[in-house]
Amino acid sequence: MSLTQIGFEAGEALLDWVGLTEALAAGHALPKAEVGDTFLYRGKDTLLSRSAWIDGLGLAVKTATIFPGNDAHGLPAINGGVSLFSDRTGVLEALVDFHLVTKWKTAGDSLLGARRLANPAAREILIVGAGTVAGTLIEAFSAVWPQAQIRLSNRTLAKAEDLAAQYPGTLVAPDLEPAVRAADIILTCTMATDPVIRGDWLRPGQHLNMIGAYRPDMREADDVALARSRIYCDSFDTTLDHIGEFKIPLASGVLTRADVLADFYALDRFPAWSGEEITLFKNGGGAHLDLMTSRHILDLWTARA
Repeated sequence: MSLTQIGFEAGEALLDWVGLTEALAAGHALPKAEVGDTFLYRGKDTLLSRSAWIDGLGLAVKTATIFPGNDAHGLPAINGGVSLFSDRTGVLEALVDFHLVTKWKTAGDSLLGARRLANPAAREILIVGAGTVAGTLIEAFSAVWPQAQIRLSNRTLAKAEDLAAQYPGTLVAPDLEPAVRAADIILTCTMATDPVIRGDWLRPGQHLNMIGAYRPDMREADDVALARSRIYCDSFDTTLDHIGEFKIPLASGVLTRADVLADFYALDRFPAWSGEEITLFKNGGGAHLDLMTSRHILDLWTARA
């Protein structure tokens, strides 16, 4: 059996955002994933391996190297790859580009949540943050909401202006509060440790979809936002006890585990959009989503002929 190697451009040419969200939904209909993370360190350098096994779908190990000093050598600070193994034999089937899987997994995760919870007729989408993920969110959400006006808000306005210039039709929101109040869908992809979204700014019918926080000390929404929202996430296992968005308010008693109503393993409990409620979705990521994304890419690759 020959080993398949899938690079970024060749793999991306096969993908579409709706198809990926359907693949993620199908992956969650299978037995629950077994996941594990390992970290190795040398000074400021890090090796991170995230692994997942889903019975019926296979095994994946996504390995990332983070070498901050690479900037001085004109090299990317983050590199890596995804190894995809056969569920039946354990044989290595494919090596898939790390950045391809990360890009599509991250935005596809939030897009699936939004497709289930947000207004299908949304006219205003606000993205808070102006990094690489924000650009991917423009691509993903404009594919599903082509009628919507997308606006960017960022602490450094020039960064938002630079990113908006790369996506014709995208506008910049200079003031965060009025932009949040006007939006139907709010996406956050910041590096904030203190909340940037205030619950007092929200109104019924809005969907708040949060990506940025990934450490126990990071939050993007305040306690009021949580209290006013019906809350969902991609995975209880990767969010409740690991990310400050939930971990901090759980510890303080503002939030209980029962307040997080469902994850992707109970997609039938994600309600259709209602103009009467605010919905909040937390994207926590996880190796199982990397596995689902990688398998989808390999399936498309195999079927392309």
